[in-house]
Amino acid sequence: QVQLVESGGGLVQAGGSLRLSCAASGFTFSSYAMGWFRQVPGKEREFVAAISRSGSSTRYPDSVKGRFTISRDNAKNTVYLEMNSLKPEDTALYYCAAGFQISTILPSTPGDYHYWGQGSQVTVSS
Repeated sequence: QVQLVESGGGLVQAGGSLRLSCAASGFTFSSYAMGWFRQVPGKEREFVAAISRSGSSTRYPDSVKGRFTISRDNAKNTVYLEMNSLKPEDTALYYCAAGFQISTILPSTPGDYHYWGQGSQVTVSS
């Protein structure tokens, strides 16, 4: 069955770094765009990053651009999220997701993604 398993979350001080990993199985990883989202209680799930099937294209919202980097290793069926200069407002449950890339624009809404992981908690203390 399809599985996406996130790891690497934890507690970090403001200004610090974390690297999230998401191991995929049960589907053809290289055929899917991959994304990262985050969510805090009471708020909608927020887009964080996306990467194309080959890894040649990426997309970020302004809130994380320049601080977060998404990458993937298709040989390992794994997608990563490198997070630097973390801020308390980055505190959230982080999810990885797999979706189809229909156009040249990478998907950025939760409805565009079909498979989801269970999430990894990231807490940034001030």
